Amino acid sequence: MLNEMEMKRGRRRMDFTSEEMGCWKKLKGTPKSAEDSDLFDALPDDIVLCILCKLSSTASCPADFISFLITCKRFNGLGLHSLVLSKACEEMISVKAKNWSESAHRFLKLCADSGNAEACYTLGMIRFYCLQNRGSGASLMAKAAISSYEPAIYSLAVIQFNGSGGSKNDKNLRAGVSLCARAAFLGHINALRELGHCLQDGYGVRQNIAKGRRFLIQANTKELAAVLATETPSAQNAGSWLTWNPLLHHRYVSVAGWTFLSDFGYNVPVPETHPANRFLSDWFSDCEGSPGPGLRLCSHSGCGRPETRRHEFRRCSVCGAANYCSRACQALDWKLRHKAECATVERWLDDGGEIEANGIDINVDVNGNAEAMES
Repeated sequence: MLNEMEMKRGRRRMDFTSEEMGCWKKLKGTPKSAEDSDLFDALPDDIVLCILCKLSSTASCPADFISFLITCKRFNGLGLHSLVLSKACEEMISVKAKNWSESAHRFLKLCADSGNAEACYTLGMIRFYCLQNRGSGASLMAKAAISSYEPAIYSLAVIQFNGSGGSKNDKNLRAGVSLCARAAFLGHINALRELGHCLQDGYGVRQNIAKGRRFLIQANTKELAAVLATETPSAQNAGSWLTWNPLLHHRYVSVAGWTFLSDFGYNVPVPETHPANRFLSDWFSDCEGSPGPGLRLCSHSGCGRPETRRHEFRRCSVCGAANYCSRACQALDWKLRHKAECATVERWLDDGGEIEANGIDINVDVNGNAEAMES
């Protein structure tokens, strides 16, 4: 009798437990209470996209954004939204040559397809010079130029001046000058220098020495303003980076790693190289500095552009060792490095003015640059 009662009691307990389990399963599928709900899941996509746009526009390196994407599935999905990629800053898409891969290529293409001018320019430079896909690279740079992206406009000008990707007959000096004028109007410092030298030399435009020198002084002024804008107030007050040489002959003293504002006697640090130019320099350094048989790199360390055909770049007509894709690169490299290496020009600088050597005129311009170039 006692056994039967215990068995019934156990059966009732088992039945109750199964009912309880069924109720628990139903409760599991119901929404969480207000206290237990995740407020992040309740945020609208528009707010999350706004946060991601701010992050992509202020990231200091690609790793900052990638680490954010792998945080959760929602970030990974919204982080690749076209609006977020279109706002990506220069540092976020600055891919290094040693890390180049198909996935990096796809990411840059995603950014470029989203309308990011920086990505269009960087991928265009990589395709044009490194991957030797000239048409696609030029199209991407043109897309960035349409968005008034200054480096892209200037790079297209260099391509026109040299006839890059084609033959010597494909040079279009007038188009190069027009593109330089557009980039200079937007404030590109190298374009201002290039335009100044073109006007001084009458290269692709009617010669106007006075106007050309004004453009060169403008480039110097903008260079100084850029340094003042980027330096910290403590560094500016210390004055360790900015020096002035009141004596004219001291203005041409060579200091490694510094550009010279010779019109005013100021020495300022070298502007930071654009990530696309850094990529080119690193890419061809890994190839032992040679872009191909018989092809040369621009001697200016901050450029990285290679020749696309033999004898495309101009060379220093005195030493023959330096090659330049543009007059702006020649002027910068002269101040940074080549002035100390080109011994023949160093000797002639003491005399000043115009000196003829082997039928080629050596001119010393307002910045102390020796213009000794031949095709």
